[in-house]
Amino acid sequence: MSQSWRDMFSQMLSSNQISHKPSLIQDTTLWQIESSQWQQAARLAKDLSARWVAGWAEQVEAGFNVNALLEKNGDYVLLRTTVPEMHPQLPSQSTVYAAANRSERHTQDLLGIHFTDCPDHRPWIKHQAWHKHEYPLRKDFPLSGQPQSITPPDMDYAFVKARGHGVYEIPVGPVHAGIIEPGHFRFQAVGETILNLEERLGYVHKGIEKLAVGRSPEKLARLAARISGDSTVAHGWAACQAMEQAASVEIPERAAWLRGIACERERIANHLGDIGAICNDVGFAFAQMQFSRLREQWLRPQLKDFGHRLMMDYIVPGGVSLDITPDACEQQLQALKTLRQELDVIVPAIDMNSSLEDRLYTAGYLSPQTAQDFGVVGYVGRASGQDFDVRRDKPYAPYHALQFNAVLEDQGDVASRVWVRVKEIFASIKLLRQMLSQLPEGAIKADWKRPQAQAEGLAMIDGWRGEIISYVRFDENNCISRFYTRDPSCVNWPALEKIVLNNIVPDFPVCNKSLNGSYSGHDL
Repeated sequence: MSQSWRDMFSQMLSSNQISHKPSLIQDTTLWQIESSQWQQAARLAKDLSARWVAGWAEQVEAGFNVNALLEKNGDYVLLRTTVPEMHPQLPSQSTVYAAANRSERHTQDLLGIHFTDCPDHRPWIKHQAWHKHEYPLRKDFPLSGQPQSITPPDMDYAFVKARGHGVYEIPVGPVHAGIIEPGHFRFQAVGETILNLEERLGYVHKGIEKLAVGRSPEKLARLAARISGDSTVAHGWAACQAMEQAASVEIPERAAWLRGIACERERIANHLGDIGAICNDVGFAFAQMQFSRLREQWLRPQLKDFGHRLMMDYIVPGGVSLDITPDACEQQLQALKTLRQELDVIVPAIDMNSSLEDRLYTAGYLSPQTAQDFGVVGYVGRASGQDFDVRRDKPYAPYHALQFNAVLEDQGDVASRVWVRVKEIFASIKLLRQMLSQLPEGAIKADWKRPQAQAEGLAMIDGWRGEIISYVRFDENNCISRFYTRDPSCVNWPALEKIVLNNIVPDFPVCNKSLNGSYSGHDL
């Protein structure tokens, strides 16, 4: 039997005299290491081609616990270190992993932990909403904050400046046309060619992590379902699974399968909407109309079967809120057949459209190496050769009992990101057929068990954008003392700055839409 990367990593830590005290959070290895060896541990993980997944911190009695989650081949390792409350600082892992940069800046803004030799110390989430030496995630900071009558405009962010003959800047946003959420994009271009793009996000920071503190499991589930409205099922599932792990609650088999049905329906709905929107961004309105029609037909039955068009609050601690009847199962199976028949007509029409091909193929190229360097996930990663799918590589119920192939492309352009979506719809149709045909009988919700004080849970769920991470810690009163979630958009957004390079400015909308990061999911 081949040695796991986790064992190899442990050996490398030991050979470099890095003490790593082991424990477990469910089936995830947790190693406590010294703060002075934080960056070195990241280098050793990078040498083993491990992916940097997420980072977060929390205030504890000893100071601050800082966490970094790593993964390879579906095997996750959580590194943890502690820094003192007075002058907390830590060597930066973003010098090793580009994906760690914005996470460290988020932690810097909200907890005041300084990451030494970090290549970018600019504020990321702060946006003038609180004073320089105030840190909202610290326990002494009130939930309501100390709001000013008018928040000063965030005018002094140090964007990279344009230089050179013929180079000019284009500021886009943060307010956009339509109903999308705010985000600022600063371009440097020559003629129509994009030389550089810099993002500025965080405008819809909601204080999710602070709002979670003191909530009951039921109220946390409702909060998590509202992190990003188009991923309400996946975020709700991740939060509930983390809480269930911490409380040693085993949900009924039928509940797990119903969660899977809801999550795959959410995946199909969003992919249908995205494919139409991408086509519309290059002027192919026919596809937009057809895919919008299919998406609407797909959503309408969900109000009756799941209690909400978007299945909001369907997933609850211990299971799900509603059962589905045998008649509803049959109707959903028929809807799958109808959807596939429709797609078998519409998809070839897209494939054979030469003007669409001209706009999508080779546009917005993200190389497999860049995708790996940034740790991108979901359809963005899978379109650039990143062969990772949580459902397959770290399977959880019901996926451990199902047969499916993870979709993979390697061309890395906008067209590849479209075709990954198309193929994932087909894969989800097959999964839903299995789940609806084999849905086990039984209860849909387990009784809640009061977790022990300081019990932790860590869950990984594959949402439609990719891997979602949720971490919880309980206090002694069955309430949340720390909640952290990482939407796939957090690691995918930085890749957009690479995707658009050497493309023309008019192709930015379709490049952006092919990634389709969630502003709300990013701006906790």
